[in-house]
Amino acid sequence: MPQATLAAAESSPDGARSPGSDFAPLLRDVRAQGLLERRTGWYAVGITVNLLALAAVITGIVLLGNTWWVLPLALPLALLWARTAFVGHDAGHAQITGNRKVGRVIGLLHGNLLLGMNDAWWNDKHVRHHANPNHIDKDPDVGVGALVWTQKQAAQREGFARWLTRNQARLFFPMLLLEGIALKVSGFQYLKHQPPRERALSGLLLTAHLGLYAGLLLAVMSPGKAVVFALLHHALFGLHLGMAFAPNHKGMEMPDPDGDRWDHLRRQVLTSRNVRGAALTDWFLGGLNYQIEHHLFPSMPRPHLRLAQPLVKAHCQAVGLPYTETGLAESYRQALTHMHEVGAPLR
Repeated sequence: MPQATLAAAESSPDGARSPGSDFAPLLRDVRAQGLLERRTGWYAVGITVNLLALAAVITGIVLLGNTWWVLPLALPLALLWARTAFVGHDAGHAQITGNRKVGRVIGLLHGNLLLGMNDAWWNDKHVRHHANPNHIDKDPDVGVGALVWTQKQAAQREGFARWLTRNQARLFFPMLLLEGIALKVSGFQYLKHQPPRERALSGLLLTAHLGLYAGLLLAVMSPGKAVVFALLHHALFGLHLGMAFAPNHKGMEMPDPDGDRWDHLRRQVLTSRNVRGAALTDWFLGGLNYQIEHHLFPSMPRPHLRLAQPLVKAHCQAVGLPYTETGLAESYRQALTHMHEVGAPLR
């Protein structure tokens, strides 16, 4: 889904902005404090610093050349790729700029060209997640895949998938090591769903990424070292992204598909979990540690999420709505416990 469509789809959820809703007073307070205003300068500095850091790591790879000592550089490269993914994520939410074309260019350059991850695929998947988080029929993030999220899903597994579900909690982090490659594969698979012109542009940028990435590694190191470096780099990248997204919703409330439809405030707050921390946590998780605020206000710039948190917590307390916030380790424990319980009937 194009970046502009993603932003538009999230800006007006059903019933969220009605004058009499529980969400309306919070929205007025957030707007009054200017927290929905863009921070284009903040993002410009962040993007520039990230690109310079990427250039520095690439320079280090070239200078080290054909030696196993180049492998440690896979770690900073993975960390910087995650920053790049966070920029693409924010561009998709129109957090960086209100100009649709500029936002689209930022998303394409950071997603398709720099990461080899199809920006259109990610936005299409992500808008459905934001519209109905943790809804078993509508959120693709809790659909049946390598992992499952309800015991009903687990009961339908057979063969190897059944064994995988029985052990999915202990296998979760090892499986994240494959996520960096899986993101690329999913991006290419999605090309067939794009209109011809978008497909051509996306395909060109994805192919250019592969050519530049492989060309760089093969130009400075032997094929064997290049393959090892690429596998290590993508494993660390996938692990990092998974660690950033895993704490957000896993183990939280899941709306009953046949039950009452929640309003915007409850749909987003009850299904989301924040992670406590300071500046390092904000950096490591790309602002996704403020998952409740992000889901309530998808277009809010990342540096404003921390500022909005006290308003959101106070409002949730005033309307009697649970506001879930844990430490990082505890968030992983809760997510893994949920996955373990899902597979319990198969054990």
